[in-house]
Amino acid sequence: MKTKGIENQKFDMAKKPIKQRWFLTPLAWLLSWPEVTQRKLKITKINMKGIKPPYLFLSNHMAFVDFKSATKAIFPHGANYVVAIDGFLINEWLLRQVGCICKRKFTNDVRLIKHMKYSLEKNKSILALYPEARYSYAGTNSALPDSLGKLFKMYKVPIVLYLQHGNYLSQPVWNLEKRKCRLEATMSLLFTPEELENLSVEDINKRINDNFHYDEYAWQKENNVIIDHPNRAKGLHHILYQCPHCLTESEMNSDKDEIWCEHCHKRWKMSELGELKAVEGETEFSHIPDWFEFERAQVRKQVESGEYFFQDRVMVDSLPNAKGYIRLGEATLTHSLNGFVLEKLENEDKFVLEKSPLSMYAAHIEFDYFGKGDCIDLSTLEDTFYLFPLTKKNVVTKLQFAVEEIYKIKDRERLEKKA
Repeated sequence: MKTKGIENQKFDMAKKPIKQRWFLTPLAWLLSWPEVTQRKLKITKINMKGIKPPYLFLSNHMAFVDFKSATKAIFPHGANYVVAIDGFLINEWLLRQVGCICKRKFTNDVRLIKHMKYSLEKNKSILALYPEARYSYAGTNSALPDSLGKLFKMYKVPIVLYLQHGNYLSQPVWNLEKRKCRLEATMSLLFTPEELENLSVEDINKRINDNFHYDEYAWQKENNVIIDHPNRAKGLHHILYQCPHCLTESEMNSDKDEIWCEHCHKRWKMSELGELKAVEGETEFSHIPDWFEFERAQVRKQVESGEYFFQDRVMVDSLPNAKGYIRLGEATLTHSLNGFVLEKLENEDKFVLEKSPLSMYAAHIEFDYFGKGDCIDLSTLEDTFYLFPLTKKNVVTKLQFAVEEIYKIKDRERLEKKA
């Protein structure tokens, strides 16, 4: 990984996390209470008797209301939350006071591991971790890092799993208009310290992956959760970018309760239970996550055949600190089986950023980010670059699939060489 010619005041990642200020804990509850009450949040606790801080709070991640739900779940205690750098744009001082720990997504950050350990051992806090590191795109669980097992074994505290439902359905990442939807969650003890000591890293990871599983659309149907929002399908084309009828990519569109292909003109309607049905002809996928995984399989085929390749001019915004974005101008982004290369070679502001396939097991994307368009972000330990494709439209979901599938292949090759 190489960066050249980007010199700005950096975020102070070395500052140790503080325990959430006592007077901010009830304030956080008061700010969270109206919405979680209105949304009738029901929390079911399993094997939680006697569990007190410090412990690690492991949660799925679907919408901003996740934090309000977590606040209710752990009250009267506060927590140290691991938060991405862009979250600190709200107010760096305030986020530090409530105990937030800054993280740059999908980087190998040894300092973060030390801060998390400090939160548990010195602050005696609850450590809140959202290991997916992004909102769920299709209401299902995302890839988790293999490092979790080793991390949990090192910390030697109880691991609590918090699985939420309804959060994604009420405000999906592809359309942030809020919809009326009740919330529920289960809060359960996943590991005791004694189990972590005796289990292997592989067994710990297996239990995490076996239990960290959810499907919001299945939950909606099973619980007869009616969502009659008039724009319930608007924006769905951001994640369902490939037509399953004609296989054309990036020509899907959506509005109100419909999604359609601009190439072959096939249309599907979204019901109040979140199911899709073709207006005419065969319904290829009624379950949205099935369509989403179909797209992943298509990308996997391109990766395995060596056909996959992406290149486009992108507009680059840098976020070296919590003071705001810095426009760096246009650059060229290339993604292939060799990873990412971001190059700006014109004028005086020259730089090159390279990310190898094994440096990222997943990627973070945004849709119409602050009204500037879809983007993918790449991070180093000192900076985060938000990259907005300029000529290719509706491509970032495919990019994040490709990152994950290329990583799987390269990681498998790495393990085979070690064997």
